[in-house]
Amino acid sequence: MSHDIRGGLLRRHRDFRLLWCGETAGKFGASVTGVAMPLVAVSTLDASTFEVGLLSAAAWAPWLIIGLPVGVWVDRLRRRPIMLAAAAVSLVLFAAIPIASWSGRLSIGLLLAVALLAGTATVFFQTAYTAYLPTILDPDDQPEGNAKLHGSASAAQIAGLGAGGLIAQLAGAVNGMFANAATFLVSLLCLAGIRHREPRVTRAGKRPTSLAGEVHEGLRLIAHDPWFRTFTLFGAASNLALMGYQSIQVVFLIRSVGLAPGAVGALIAATSAGGVAGAFAARRVAHRIGTARATLLFELGLPSLGLLIPLTTGGAGILLFVTGGFSVSAGVVAGNIIKASFQQRYCSPDLLGRLTASSAFLGYGAIPVGALLGGVLGTALGLRTAMALMTAGIPLAALILLLSPIRHSRDLPTSRRTRSGPSTAESPAALRGE
Repeated sequence: MSHDIRGGLLRRHRDFRLLWCGETAGKFGASVTGVAMPLVAVSTLDASTFEVGLLSAAAWAPWLIIGLPVGVWVDRLRRRPIMLAAAAVSLVLFAAIPIASWSGRLSIGLLLAVALLAGTATVFFQTAYTAYLPTILDPDDQPEGNAKLHGSASAAQIAGLGAGGLIAQLAGAVNGMFANAATFLVSLLCLAGIRHREPRVTRAGKRPTSLAGEVHEGLRLIAHDPWFRTFTLFGAASNLALMGYQSIQVVFLIRSVGLAPGAVGALIAATSAGGVAGAFAARRVAHRIGTARATLLFELGLPSLGLLIPLTTGGAGILLFVTGGFSVSAGVVAGNIIKASFQQRYCSPDLLGRLTASSAFLGYGAIPVGALLGGVLGTALGLRTAMALMTAGIPLAALILLLSPIRHSRDLPTSRRTRSGPSTAESPAALRGE
């Protein structure tokens, strides 16, 4: 029988508590980085707009370059040592920026190298972390664990957005990177304190396969399974639309709506708070109406309010932006929680790393494309028209879910022994708590 929906996992599970603290600190640091790195480039190195854009691209590029083989390596090795190494590398990289500045060696090239290497560490950490969580939690605890991790990540992102600018203002943009390095030190110490030890990975009974063969196995898993295929295609289409409007929302709010830069930051932080609300609601709603129906509600119903965003005007019209952005954030985070718990239950543990990497390769590959598309449309058609087109893409992406077995199901399946159709949920009650 599953634990009460109110949980208590943080109180009763020491290893999960440490993992939660470490992951939350890492997410806070990543959010600070998103603000601090461009500030270092602009305020200290007088970087051009193109060079600042390259910094963002460098952080995401590793998913496209090494994402697929990392999934194979994560499945071949124990996950906790990978996470420890990734956190240690990130700590050293971000601490190196102020040290390089003191010695007069800071340059755009160095920042790009740090962004690329830190992005590489993120690929290893995130892939290993996703596959590691099910090894320390019982199946009935996994939905609650995912909800707490996603909820704290959303809260950490909001705090990081504000703290990044404040830290840079108080300590200077370059010295502020020490604060970012400190978050990875916290993450490293928390992971080191986890007592659970994974068994050594063995491939007994399996013929040794090449790296390319195992990468192909992960891609084939997505291509041939209707559930994995649906979520992966939806994730890519959704990321395209989300990044399309988010890449130009700051310019839209300043130039089309007429807000001051300080108000823009507060407004975006308010919309990001929807992620916390989504994390709080995900398991409760799924418990009442079923995980498949909740997926449609959170991924199609709520984000449809994002169509209010292009209608934003000054004064009271700002509420349209807050309502739309808050709803999109809530729907995205809640949907991610349900999907994460589904994948951990439905996918074989020895394939989870490859599944995560293959999905991320396709899903994150759409992020730079979406950002570029938003900028092109904003330049060619105007900011308000571009915002309307890109926000319309959010509910349109969710039509992929309506054309899948999800439409006919109450709950998502819990085992690959059963496939599509109205009766796919092997044990509906087991996943209602997501």
